[in-house]
Order: sequence, then structure tokens, then C-alpha cells
Amino acid sequence: MRLLLVEDDPSLRATLERTLGRRGLVVDACADGEQALARWKAAPPDVLVLDLSLPRLDGLDVLQAGRAAGLATPVLLLTARGTVGDRVLGLNAGADDYLPKPFDLDELEARVRALGRRRATPAGESAADPVLGTLRVDRASGAAYDGTRVLELTPRELALLQALMARPGQAVTKERLFELVFPGERDVQYEAIEVVVYRLRKKLAGTGTTLMTLRGLGYLIKAA
Repeated sequence: MRLLLVEDDPSLRATLERTLGRRGLVVDACADGEQALARWKAAPPDVLVLDLSLPRLDGLDVLQAGRAAGLATPVLLLTARGTVGDRVLGLNAGADDYLPKPFDLDELEARVRALGRRRATPAGESAADPVLGTLRVDRASGAAYDGTRVLELTPRELALLQALMARPGQAVTKERLFELVFPGERDVQYEAIEVVVYRLRKKLAGTGTTLMTLRGLGYLIKAA
């Protein structure tokens, strides 16, 4: 798999280039947006890993210019920008996935390989994304869409939605959802899952779905 890595931090760039290279990826690395766009156009890689904060040309501008030029390479954004809005901007501009800094190297590799596998899927064949009403969860990126619009969900709301969409029409216990939404967080009150459910339910309005509370059983999502 050929990877174009665009990261302006020399230490992080060297670490990623060395580590991913040892794991069997062919890595071409550069440090600024203008160079990244030129290399992308000249020799489209299998996957593009793109930092948002770049000199000379911002990562978001690189992404938009590449998509406008018809480049279909799967793009994974690396971002230190912490707001949901920044990530949504990237996804709406054509990114396939994002990973906030700091991140785990194993997770980065897993996401890169997932994007590479999706690119290699023959035309007409694709892994089915969970769909309910106008709601869809992209298996590769984890992003949730209402039609073509990216839903602005917090990581906990997204984890809850992914768990429910994996079993549409079936109850998922409160205990299981708590484990998935608050993994390893022992200081969080058990009732906190109810707050996440409440917030997600409001954001799903108009998507053709209903998030139901089943007393004594848990929660389920179904078509409205």
C-alpha cells in the first residue's frame, strides 16, 4: 500500500514514516500543503494522511483542491483542532476519516489499512453500511450521515449511535452501552448514559429514526 503522509511536525513525521514503513507501507512524506497537492496530483497514492494545520496551504484547502480536481484517494485527516465543527468541515470537504491528536499508532495503521481495503473493493461491491431511514453510519470512517449531511455528534454520541445501529430494531442493554460509550471510565456515574441518549435523540430528529427506551431492557433504534 502506497501512503502519502503530510505532516509539518518533523519529529512526528519522521516517527510515522519510520513506523509505518516497518509495518509494510510504502510511505512518501512531505511537510507543506503546496507540495502535498502537487504530489497527490502527480502520483495519487492508495491513501492520503493529511494534517489540517500546514504551512503554505492549509490541509482543508489541499483536500478541497484535490477533490475539485477529481482525485478520489481515501483521505484520513490528522487534526489537533478539537471542536466537532472542524472535523465536520473536513468530512464535508471530502475526507473519509479523521483522527484527533494525540493518537495511537496502532489505531492510525488500522484506519489507514481500512481505507486502503475500501479503495481496493471492486466496482459495484462494497461493505454494507448500517442504514435506517435517512440515517447512515459509514463503517470505514465511523461518521454518521443524515442523507449527505454529516451529523455533528460528540465522540460519545457517535459511539452510542454505532452500537445501536449495529443492531437496529433490537434492544441493547444499558450496561453494554455504558461499556461502549464510557470505556474504562470508572469515575463516571452509571446514569450518565441517559444524558448521552437524550442528546443523541434530539440530534436524530428528522432522520426517519426513533431511539426508544425499553424499561428494564435498554435502548433500541428503529425506523420511525
